[in-house]
Amino acid sequence: MLRALSILPLRALHGLGSAVAWLSIKLDRKDWHIARVNADLCFTDWSAAQRHALARAALRENAKGLFELAALWYWPVDRVLGLVESVENPEVIHDAMAEGRGLLVIAPHHGAWELLQMWLAQRVPLHALYRPPRWPDLEALLNRGRSRSGATFWPARPSGIRALFKALKAGEAVGVLPDQVPPGEGVLVPFFGQPAKTMTLFGKMAHRSGAPVVIGWAERLPDSKGFRLHWQRVTAPVDSDDPQVAAAAVNQEIEALVRRCPAQYQWTYQRFSRRATGEPNPYRELA
Repeated sequence: MLRALSILPLRALHGLGSAVAWLSIKLDRKDWHIARVNADLCFTDWSAAQRHALARAALRENAKGLFELAALWYWPVDRVLGLVESVENPEVIHDAMAEGRGLLVIAPHHGAWELLQMWLAQRVPLHALYRPPRWPDLEALLNRGRSRSGATFWPARPSGIRALFKALKAGEAVGVLPDQVPPGEGVLVPFFGQPAKTMTLFGKMAHRSGAPVVIGWAERLPDSKGFRLHWQRVTAPVDSDDPQVAAAAVNQEIEALVRRCPAQYQWTYQRFSRRATGEPNPYRELA
């Protein structure tokens, strides 16, 4: 389907996404409920109307992100990168790489994260993990779309993790999306004031490698006028040898970024599903 849709301009792809989001709300689909639960959990100081509006906007932005994959994965790479209207603080990438200790990139599920890695992989040797999907055909599609940029993707297995450490040791860049519930080891630390099970892998990589850390996201501009990339050097203690401190620092960095444009975060994900023993799952009624 994405290949067929790739004949469309970005504005039309985003229009289809908006239509699908509208339909999801009208049909009272599960992703609509998840977005509302997350808005209620994370923005307690907002009015009910504001939280409802955020959930609607998030559904629309998430659907735009799904349909724009037709462009990101099938248009020529030069045409895709031509959608980048501006880049905020691009020098932090060059300066960090110049230190010769590799580079760790925090890339949350915010905005057009697939475009972010494409842009970065054109400038530095980039490695990242991915969680293999259940369906081999889908894995082939993901690998084809993502590898066009020149980035190297490793399955989230011990061998893949070793490959990331090797890349850092060689002075290369490693991108991590650390804002999903880890299937294995993790710690409960705050995210928007809520306990969220968070990976400890990022902190371990930062601590062991001593690599500089940056955070970035690709902002989807209004009216499908392209994207603006944002980069920032991270000074928070994400490299602490205390897993709780490091994971909490990562979440704080992501939260600060998301608050700049809340609607473009992936609020349709069950980020708070893993709670402390005895605490109810806030999404339990959606199962």
